Amino acid sequence: MSVTIRVWRQSGPDQAGRFAEYKATNCNPNMSFLEMLDVVNDDLTARGEEPIAFAHDCREGICGTCSLVIDGKPHGPHKGVASCQTYMRSFTDGAVITVEPFRAAPFPVLKDLITDRSAFDKIQQAGGFISIRTGAAPDANSVPVPKENADLAMDAAACIGCGACVAACKNASAMLFVSAKVSQYALLPQGQPERDQRVLNMVATMDSLGFGNCTNQYECSAACPKLISHDFIARMNKDYLAASFRNAFKSKSAAASGGGA
Repeated sequence: MSVTIRVWRQSGPDQAGRFAEYKATNCNPNMSFLEMLDVVNDDLTARGEEPIAFAHDCREGICGTCSLVIDGKPHGPHKGVASCQTYMRSFTDGAVITVEPFRAAPFPVLKDLITDRSAFDKIQQAGGFISIRTGAAPDANSVPVPKENADLAMDAAACIGCGACVAACKNASAMLFVSAKVSQYALLPQGQPERDQRVLNMVATMDSLGFGNCTNQYECSAACPKLISHDFIARMNKDYLAASFRNAFKSKSAAASGGGA
């Protein structure tokens, strides 16, 4: 099969971008979308032209670096798969396929299809960890965890931080990503000591980085390659409200007693 790709080209963060068209001929329908881009790049290199810059690593739907908008949809036409798991058999022979980087102000384009998603790293560094000393590993089943909570925590931990939720949202909201990272700890005993400060810090960092607000239209969960549920957003909002309430009374109590905030 042969297709035409209409791909975004941008030489640098401060440069103007444009769409360019390239032919991908004699494609095997069973090759992945990234393999097709490899073939196009081989042809461009052979002609002495600049190859298309795109990010990739594991190519197994695990790392989340292969974040492309394919025909207007983050990660492409299928539900629950990353760009690297999209195959050429998903397209018809002779199709014109538009390929773009994720579009969001907090994800500036570095070159062509590569964006800077270090904003997610900053959110994670604000509280997406456990710093409380836990000691040695406890005996199995010594700390009971309801199975429902354990299952939900695993569902939240499946988030690979690709940013498709941001790219799909008209407000560039990162609520699905943040709620998954908050919830995977909030549902387990290990995450309780820092629970309030974690959600307050991560949400504050998200807001400071320029991500938009959630308007509950759920494009985020529809585009997520790991099918993270938007129910985690409601769970995080509840945690945030409770943490804000407790933090406000804690500050007033400390001030009344002459202590620091």
